[in-house]
Amino acid sequence: MVLAVLRSTLYSLLQIIITPLYAVIVFAAFPLSPFKRYRITSGWAHLMLFLLRVICGIHYRVMGAEHIPRTPSIVLSKHQSAWETLAFQQIFPPQVWVLKKELLRVPFFGWGLAMTNPIAIDRSSGKAALKQIVEQGKDRLKQGFWIVIFPEGTRIAPGKKGKYRIGGAWLATHTATPVIPVAHNAGEFWGKNAFIKLPGTITVSIGAPIDPSGMEPDDLNARVEGWIEAEMINIGNRDQREYDGSREFI
Repeated sequence: MVLAVLRSTLYSLLQIIITPLYAVIVFAAFPLSPFKRYRITSGWAHLMLFLLRVICGIHYRVMGAEHIPRTPSIVLSKHQSAWETLAFQQIFPPQVWVLKKELLRVPFFGWGLAMTNPIAIDRSSGKAALKQIVEQGKDRLKQGFWIVIFPEGTRIAPGKKGKYRIGGAWLATHTATPVIPVAHNAGEFWGKNAFIKLPGTITVSIGAPIDPSGMEPDDLNARVEGWIEAEMINIGNRDQREYDGSREFI
């Protein structure tokens, strides 16, 4: 644990030093096209993932990568950690996120996030937020961007489940866009608001695309929730079997 604390401290110090400097590069990219701007902005996430790997020992593996289609789709994912907000930029094609507009006010991080053309909503606005998601979602998809949404709305501790909000399913059914469900266990290595980052290999499981044609938003939302929560159990069981198998050689 002492080593994990030292590694996490070094990572945080480098992040504090690098982020303001990288922000200058991001701001300079403002006149560029959205895709070119995204490429530059996402470079920060790639750099942070590199530091997490070499300093903190956090690796990841992707299962179901063959399910990633070539056309823009909507990713509906489990949300446990800050890690997936970085890693999805490496795993999936260029993307925008549906997020709380308050995040755009976070110094440096939020400012850079605003440069990626997100769909920033007021979650308390109800139907107005759904209308905004559809209107701006259509625009982003037309531009060729994927859309990433965390249906639970906030980071949930491992083994827990939040309420799956309907926004992602609403967008999918109103734009006839395939949904890609994603499960992962990042929270076991980097928990919500946790300073310490534990070494290990995060498992990301990508499900087969779900065609929303003929489905109601509630039905699609329930199907996504069912797949993600069942796959979370499978990830836990799979990792446990691999751990037990490795102990046989000790």
